[in-house]
Amino acid sequence: MQIRGFPPIAAPDAEILILGSMPGIASLEAGQYYAHPRNAFWPIMCALFGACPDLSYPDRVRVLARRKVAVWDVLQLCQREGSLDAAIRGEVPNDFATFFAAHPNIRHIGLNGGKAAASFRKHAAQHQPASAEAVVLPSTSPAYASLNLEAKCALWRAALMA
Repeated sequence: MQIRGFPPIAAPDAEILILGSMPGIASLEAGQYYAHPRNAFWPIMCALFGACPDLSYPDRVRVLARRKVAVWDVLQLCQREGSLDAAIRGEVPNDFATFFAAHPNIRHIGLNGGKAAASFRKHAAQHQPASAEAVVLPSTSPAYASLNLEAKCALWRAALMA
């Protein structure tokens, strides 16, 4: 099945870019980033930036934009059955040259999990601004359960709030 990702959440003055690989089924059905109820993304965004799960989705998006945090996925299109990153085939990346040109203040790039990191290295790292550091972060997916929420949050904070 061919899947198309979402446009970025990004204000022009964004300084932090968080990249996933491709939205999962729950997110695609809801039309929202990280909509699976057990995904740790929004609890981490709550702890770091105040974009808490109990806020409406539009309010969470506004909080992130005010805090200069952008959210996107490395891939624009792919083929995938189910939600697992391991099932992704036929990757078509998003236009990072245009994105980085329009967001010159990006200084931290957080790669949400191994698949996002591998796809970023393969398709987009050549467009990464010299002033931006890309860091692989533990996946927020409920499928990645080897770290608890506190441990994930600490690693995300250390990488993005430095």
